[in-house]
Amino acid sequence: MAASLYLVAGKATDAVTHGFLPAAARLGLDTTLLTDRPAAHAGTHGGPVVECDVTDFREIIAAIGGEPAAIFSNSDFLQAPAALAAAYFGLPAKDWRAAARAKNKALMRRHLASLDPVFSADAHQVPADAPYPLVLKPREGVASEDVFLVQNAVELATRRDEIAAHRDDPLVAEEYLPGRLHTLETLGDGRELRVLGSFRTTLSPPPFFVEERLEWTAPPPETPQILEQLEALGVGFGACHTEFVVHEGRARIIEVNYRLIGDHCDFLLADLLGVPLFEEILNVHLGGPLQSWRTPDRRHAIAEPVIADRSGKLTAAPGPLQMDDGPVRLAYRPQRSVGDTVAVTRTNRDYLGTVRAIGPEADEVNAALARFRAAHDWTIA
Repeated sequence: MAASLYLVAGKATDAVTHGFLPAAARLGLDTTLLTDRPAAHAGTHGGPVVECDVTDFREIIAAIGGEPAAIFSNSDFLQAPAALAAAYFGLPAKDWRAAARAKNKALMRRHLASLDPVFSADAHQVPADAPYPLVLKPREGVASEDVFLVQNAVELATRRDEIAAHRDDPLVAEEYLPGRLHTLETLGDGRELRVLGSFRTTLSPPPFFVEERLEWTAPPPETPQILEQLEALGVGFGACHTEFVVHEGRARIIEVNYRLIGDHCDFLLADLLGVPLFEEILNVHLGGPLQSWRTPDRRHAIAEPVIADRSGKLTAAPGPLQMDDGPVRLAYRPQRSVGDTVAVTRTNRDYLGTVRAIGPEADEVNAALARFRAAHDWTIA
């Protein structure tokens, strides 16, 4: 009898639809999808889809029948409830406290205060002597949504009111951390935490924080500082995507996303490593050890989103593509479909799709990427 995997999901994502569900099938798992949005997953999964309130670990537990082999989620919002449900069944899982710290930016700053003190306050209780500029953001936000750099108390109040007009969850105001932005991609099995690699991230001009380009690079020399902070948070199991800055020899965490990197960089990472990454992640949740694999040959890689520059209807755009341009392998996966209405938000939600390019040298990769973008049209009417 096949082992049972319960995959806990909210909205439908490419990581789940094209990554983890096919990986579970290749592993021969009997997979049940638990979600509060079953319509969004219609047609993406050939097995059972069970509707339940996946934000509540008690509802996840109640929806599980028999003896599960693993309970897994790749959602930012669902790490803690999935971890609590897994703990109930005695299954390998992330520490739910670490998942809560990673998701809640105020808890994260409080927990790391002895290692890396960063000014952080409830956005409605910022003192007059706060160290402006500050970054205003939802306490448990994602995708750079409603994240703004504010220079003074007047800007803070103005942006806070703008956000309050369409959402009512808590906001925090944090000290702006200067430096070069990097990511750290890790995978742990509870015994070993392995660094998979790092991307160098290019952001849009302030006051917004849209990720415009991610470039594969060696982890910076300051990476051990980040690993120490992750250990303090209790992060060490499964996949984790950490964003941090390096400035004058000091590495400081921006945020911890206790799941696999998104926006199609997950597929790029799997291609770069040359390993079945989605299966590897599921394997540790099944109780297996990290597998050994060879460090990939020196290669250059870029993930570059195509970003909407205006609101309107998407009338022309390529579909999924894979092609070679000399020694460079290119792939494109859309995030919006022709006919979709696009509203520019100045966040990562403005992505129309992402181009991934892997090649031996930076110049070749950049040139192939430029040719690909010039040869295709993305039209917003």
